[in-house]
Amino acid sequence: MMDYSITFPTGTVKYMSQGSFAALGSVYDPSHCIIITDDNIAALYSSLLKTYKTIIIRAGEEHKNLQTIESVAQQLLQSEIHKKSMMIGLGGGVVTDITGFVASVYMRGIPFGFIPTTLLGMVDASIGGKNGVNLGLNKNILGTIRQPEFILFDPGFLKTLSTAEWSNGFAEIIKYACLFDANMFEELSKHSIEYYMQDQSSLNSLILRCVEWKNKIVLADEKENNSRKLLNFGHTLGHALENLYHLTHGQAVSLGMIAACTIAESTIKTEVSVKQRLLQMVQQYKLPYQYHFDVKKTMGLLKMDKKRNESSIDYILLEDIGRPIIKSLSFEVIEQILESSDHASHH
Repeated sequence: MMDYSITFPTGTVKYMSQGSFAALGSVYDPSHCIIITDDNIAALYSSLLKTYKTIIIRAGEEHKNLQTIESVAQQLLQSEIHKKSMMIGLGGGVVTDITGFVASVYMRGIPFGFIPTTLLGMVDASIGGKNGVNLGLNKNILGTIRQPEFILFDPGFLKTLSTAEWSNGFAEIIKYACLFDANMFEELSKHSIEYYMQDQSSLNSLILRCVEWKNKIVLADEKENNSRKLLNFGHTLGHALENLYHLTHGQAVSLGMIAACTIAESTIKTEVSVKQRLLQMVQQYKLPYQYHFDVKKTMGLLKMDKKRNESSIDYILLEDIGRPIIKSLSFEVIEQILESSDHASHH
């Protein structure tokens, strides 16, 4: 597979689709780079990092906040990082989000690149130029849209992932299939996490297809005025659940997609078979499909979502697999449907 570049309104990204971390040094002088990574990755790959200046942050969504941003910025100053330096985020979505955010605002912007080490990072988090941090329970409420200079995909990093982390990534892969790619949905339904863990070329082509779908959408609507909103399928409720109940991103998105199908049955009369197929799929990829949550509390957080309007929110629903629509729904309607469905706990 070849490297290729895509130019977005906020910058050109070079995709190194079959790169290896070791080869990076031949493209970017290590003495001008600084790597941002988390303590998990630093422990696993200390030998790779020894030629680079490194800033290590604590792993986990709960550290994706302004305290971490401040600490990273202080360390950049101490390391004498300047406008011509290159910041490299090596890790999952939390690391790439923080790297992109700091690089966008440090000295009013310095170059940065990503090396995603998780499946979720490769198919979703590192792509599209959104960089953000959380404020309390409000997810990604502070952020920027700015593209990295490069994204290097080194599938070698996936070898150390737990099955839970594989599931986490497959939630986003299933999302793309539901939204845009009925053929991919079919393909996924024939396989399993174990299959893709063992079959490198099938996995590579799956990752590439997801990257292509996301780039196509982002190219058309980088600032999320229109079609990019589709990528929020499963995320509206998902983000609220993720933060309230400390679920993984994939678990939360899985529950959010199922709930969106329930909402679609009530509001746009989607066939029940769509949800049945999705239920089957998320179970196959070891993702949850029911969870008892407090509807009032969850709605409270959902109302703080950055995508809301006055009393409604644009919700992504499926008419069918591969046929998404954006529908403005009032918070009242959403709450009623969730209350009466089997997702919620009744207090």
